[in-house]
Amino acid sequence: MADHAVVAEEDVDLSRRKFLTRATIATGAVGAVFAAVPFIESWMPSERARAQGAPTTVDLSKVEPGQMMTPVWRKQPIFVVRRTPDMIARVAGHDGELKDPKSDSSEQPKYCENPLRSRTPEFLVLIGICTHLGCIPKQRFSAGELYASWPGGFFCPCHGSRFDLAGRVFDGSPASLNLRIPPYSYPNPSTLIVGEDEKGAAT
Repeated sequence: MADHAVVAEEDVDLSRRKFLTRATIATGAVGAVFAAVPFIESWMPSERARAQGAPTTVDLSKVEPGQMMTPVWRKQPIFVVRRTPDMIARVAGHDGELKDPKSDSSEQPKYCENPLRSRTPEFLVLIGICTHLGCIPKQRFSAGELYASWPGGFFCPCHGSRFDLAGRVFDGSPASLNLRIPPYSYPNPSTLIVGEDEKGAAT
């Protein structure tokens, strides 16, 4: 009987030891997961980092021809316009009405120093902030929408600045410079990255 009691007690101790070992392992695993979460999150850019300059990715397949999407980069609205062939054609023919038709005094990357101010004719990418006092212009893409000879573009409701479908400012506008263009690139035909080009992320 005594021997039997000793064996039973050893079985209980062994069972208890196994239970405690498993519980310790389980607790350690859960703790490791919780410890890993902030560690993994530290690899990701913070909200502040994103606001200060982390690139913004845009799915171009969601932009219909003739429409505009407005993502945000560095807390600034970005105008991504998918120009139709008609809109592209309306960029030409009014250089004499513009303050800076060749964008000599305006801000854009080298690859946008062309009449359409873009890397490809179809997509126009602009910082959607008026160069007068920082208001957000409204899209007025239809020809004749503002007045008979209006070729389409952007109109700032704050003080009346007008910009064409390449973001170039018209004479008579309070704004003196064309809308600015951020650095950007196309890693593939359906993706736009704002804030990063061949030189890397904007600083």
